[in-house]
Amino acid sequence: MRTLCLLSPLLVCAAGIQIVAQVPAATLSKPKTAEAAPGEDGFIQRWLLLEPIGANGLTDNAVQALVRKEHFPNQFTTIPRDGDRVQAGDAELTWHAEDTSNYNVNLFHFARSLGKKTSDVLFWAVTVVHSPKQMDGVRLAIGSNAASVWWVNGQEVIGIYGDRQTVIDDGVSKRLQLEKGPNIVRAAIVNGGGATDFCARFLDANDKPIKAIKVSLSEAGAR
Repeated sequence: MRTLCLLSPLLVCAAGIQIVAQVPAATLSKPKTAEAAPGEDGFIQRWLLLEPIGANGLTDNAVQALVRKEHFPNQFTTIPRDGDRVQAGDAELTWHAEDTSNYNVNLFHFARSLGKKTSDVLFWAVTVVHSPKQMDGVRLAIGSNAASVWWVNGQEVIGIYGDRQTVIDDGVSKRLQLEKGPNIVRAAIVNGGGATDFCARFLDANDKPIKAIKVSLSEAGAR
């Protein structure tokens, strides 16, 4: 006899097979404007998120090997659009444009809302930060649950590893330059199990949050 049982709003099991149920992402919504300002404390709240890829390992070596593997074409250069699809192994995955109502991006909510796995997965995130002028001595400050690696304009600038909770400014890059105009921020977040999220903001030369920027999902910005 086949047994079907509802374990929770998250999982349904059928004959021992677990399926992730779709639950609305309360903290995420589709962007309604071409550009967005950072949050009150400078946090970037608009991102393109790729549906999760299966992954294992949270150590430095495991994460570095994972993010350097080519999971889909042009993963370090593409600036996707909402709804774009990529082939990652045997899976076709979709990019989703999302605004978060919080300082952090809740990837658990994101994956669960799509009926996707939330544990033992890799998320890719991309956004475009438009600066009104060249800014020197800037640092990217991030936090993630769990490990994550970050790039600005194609250069790897920070990585944090291990099974950790998201802490504001948990990892801070060396001083870098924000160029006048568009700057591409890219992240790979690896989750082992349970909740998963991330946060990111830029700090100026005096380590104050930078709010005089705009965030969009294209290099062209608002049109």
